[in-house]
Amino acid sequence: MEGSSAALGNRGFGDGGVGVVPGLLLHDVTMAGLQELRFPEEKPLLRGQDAAELENSDTFLLAVDTDWKEHDIETPYGLLHVVIRGSPKGNRPAIVTYHDVGLNRKCASASFGPPLPRISRNTTAESFVFADKLCFNTFFNFEDMQEITKHFVVCHVDAPGQQVGASQFPQGYQFPSMEQLAAMLPSVVQHFGFKYVIGIGVGAGAYVLAKFALIFPDLVEGLVLINIDPNGKGWIDWAATKLSSLTSTLPDTVLSHLFRQEELVSNTELVQSYRQQIGNVVNQANLQLFWNMYNSRRDLDINRPGTVPNAKTLRCPVMLVVGDNAPAEEGVVECNSKLDPTTTTFLKMADSGGLPQVTQPGKLTEAFKYFLQGMGYMPSASMTRLARSRTSSLTSASSVDGSRPQACTHSESSEGLGQVNHTMEVSC
Repeated sequence: MEGSSAALGNRGFGDGGVGVVPGLLLHDVTMAGLQELRFPEEKPLLRGQDAAELENSDTFLLAVDTDWKEHDIETPYGLLHVVIRGSPKGNRPAIVTYHDVGLNRKCASASFGPPLPRISRNTTAESFVFADKLCFNTFFNFEDMQEITKHFVVCHVDAPGQQVGASQFPQGYQFPSMEQLAAMLPSVVQHFGFKYVIGIGVGAGAYVLAKFALIFPDLVEGLVLINIDPNGKGWIDWAATKLSSLTSTLPDTVLSHLFRQEELVSNTELVQSYRQQIGNVVNQANLQLFWNMYNSRRDLDINRPGTVPNAKTLRCPVMLVVGDNAPAEEGVVECNSKLDPTTTTFLKMADSGGLPQVTQPGKLTEAFKYFLQGMGYMPSASMTRLARSRTSSLTSASSVDGSRPQACTHSESSEGLGQVNHTMEVSC
């Protein structure tokens, strides 16, 4: 926030200490403890196009950026593999992503997969499914997203053992709980010197980032939570998952978590691509551990302020995103009902399936721009397609009585609308 950097500059790890989650030991995640950790390895990734070629091009390749670097960061609960581009820019937060189960964040390179197609405004999901082997590449390499990422450092986090080429964990290894996965992230923040972050998470990654924001609220500036389910598994759900594991392969079980039934039945190229990725790219034993831990999660323990005494909720601005009829739709709707309506935007995207960041990167990029503007960043960023098509393709319904200045539904074409809305259903 350019105009409020002085106020934000005092933000740190909280009011004198670290929050506590029942059953979770966080005493090692203090600033003093973090400073003693070793951060041993930094590896530059393979180069793609050179900078001059990128500057002169009107489209972007998946592997264009030459500044991505890999790091293995030691945390109180084991090593975390991260990929980062850029360096902290003053008081601006870093964008930190966390992937879903089966969808590691691997930076595309010439050493992996077939030749990489270009991604522009006219590129469709079906035309790049075989190159999109991961959770965030399509979104972050979409042409219009470059206008955003050039202003922020971007850090992609892989859950333990989920990155491409990861060694299999030894027998008896205890995979970190969802709370412990969240407690590993301050080590990343400390290592790179981030003051605070804007998190973008999908599915299990959205849960981890939400838990991180609950434990360390002063480190989180905002959250984009895609396909989040705030509820733990009940006995019936647990039994159904157990039965599914006996009758289906692990890739097929994970696919039913990612895609809606219609997508699975039609067996689109996108589904086939992800079935191949989940089965061949991610270490299956490590993936099973992550999947088991995600299905053992507890309720996120959040409530809308005013509904219960001493309600605990996310304090930062939140944008909830889900595809129409996606497997996670019910969970995202319930999460929306538990958050503060004055700081929460709910975006339901039509024709996007279970992975809106893959199938509709353009719409999500526009929504993300609005979200950042609502927090005071990028006030002059162009708002092209959504702004022009609002009257014909964007339907909004207010979820609160009041309004919030610069909310992410504001656009040039909203002139004369007396009230800024917080719940959006995108049908374009």
